[in-house]
Amino acid sequence: MSSTPSTVERAFEAALYADTDAALDTGASLLASDPASDAELARRGEEFVGGAWRRGWQPADVVRIVRRELDDVHVRLVSALILDESGRNRQPRGPRWTAQLEELTAGAAGTKAPPRAEPRTDRFSYATAVLGLYRLLLRLPSVEPLDVDAPKGTAGAPKDSRMLTRIRALLAKAEATGFPEEAEALSAKAQELMARHSIDEALLAVRTHAKDAPGACRIGVDPPYETAKAVLLDAVSGANRCRAVWNEALGFSTVVGFEPDLEAVELLYTSLLVQATAAMTRAEAAQRAGGRKRTKSFRQSFLAAYAHRIGDRLAEATEGQVKAGEGELLPVLAARDVAVTDETERMFPATVTTRLRGVNDAAGWEEGAAAADRAQVRARPPLR
Repeated sequence: MSSTPSTVERAFEAALYADTDAALDTGASLLASDPASDAELARRGEEFVGGAWRRGWQPADVVRIVRRELDDVHVRLVSALILDESGRNRQPRGPRWTAQLEELTAGAAGTKAPPRAEPRTDRFSYATAVLGLYRLLLRLPSVEPLDVDAPKGTAGAPKDSRMLTRIRALLAKAEATGFPEEAEALSAKAQELMARHSIDEALLAVRTHAKDAPGACRIGVDPPYETAKAVLLDAVSGANRCRAVWNEALGFSTVVGFEPDLEAVELLYTSLLVQATAAMTRAEAAQRAGGRKRTKSFRQSFLAAYAHRIGDRLAEATEGQVKAGEGELLPVLAARDVAVTDETERMFPATVTTRLRGVNDAAGWEEGAAAADRAQVRARPPLR
């Protein structure tokens, strides 16, 4: 004996499997006329979120792509769904997952309205937004799953130590100050602390026979000029003994490496990108003051040169660091390089090389290279 489809099922059938606004309007009209369907609508939303987890997505990934593809109202809706789903699903998923949920919770606490409250709008508009979000969640492709259940002491378990807190504070000050000398001193100190942290963790793992293994994280690479940004992230990753694989269509790179090195990549990439953006703004202002109009081509060439030159500087710094190493450090680093390469090939058995395009502004290239030379990068200090 068949049963009558619920309002939610009829709305989904009308709206989720088509691409038109008219389909959304039809589904939203059904939901708006039936307040009794709200509970089922929310429950089905949590099921869509759970489906994203099964396809390899994580909370930060989902929020990022919703922000990229839809509007602020959809970001608020999906954040609420993720927090509700996590409150009902107590399955342990690891420290990175927990940190992403905590960031969502903190962001929700900073908004004027509770994240779980419906937007202050009419039912039809609200239902339209919900269906638009569900349509996106339903169509998310599978991505490479990251190890979210790694046991304590492995690369899947980041440690928010006092040293990392100090590093973050130093980089924040370096990005905020208007005095280049102060930024240089702050960034250099942060780089020194990152180096010591990474090397100390590597040697500790060997000495204690810890079952340490590479892990992975995803870092957003947002437009505009995302190709140049992906090149910058690749350079930072390589300098920190990690590998970065860019997914252009979904707007992120997956970085593979040992946990202390992943932490360094996240911190340094973010800081260098902030420095690059600030330097590009100053360069454009100087160009305009000189009567020369600057365009998208200038900015693309600027960031491409910045990424290229930073890559050279980081490679030189890494070479100097390896030469300065001695004793047990060199075999430890060599073994880690092999482990990271093997894990990257396991996760991404087929990759292609991407070339930078649209780099044809000589002034932008020169300014970007000069800005990279001024960026705060220092080789890791030799062991004492």
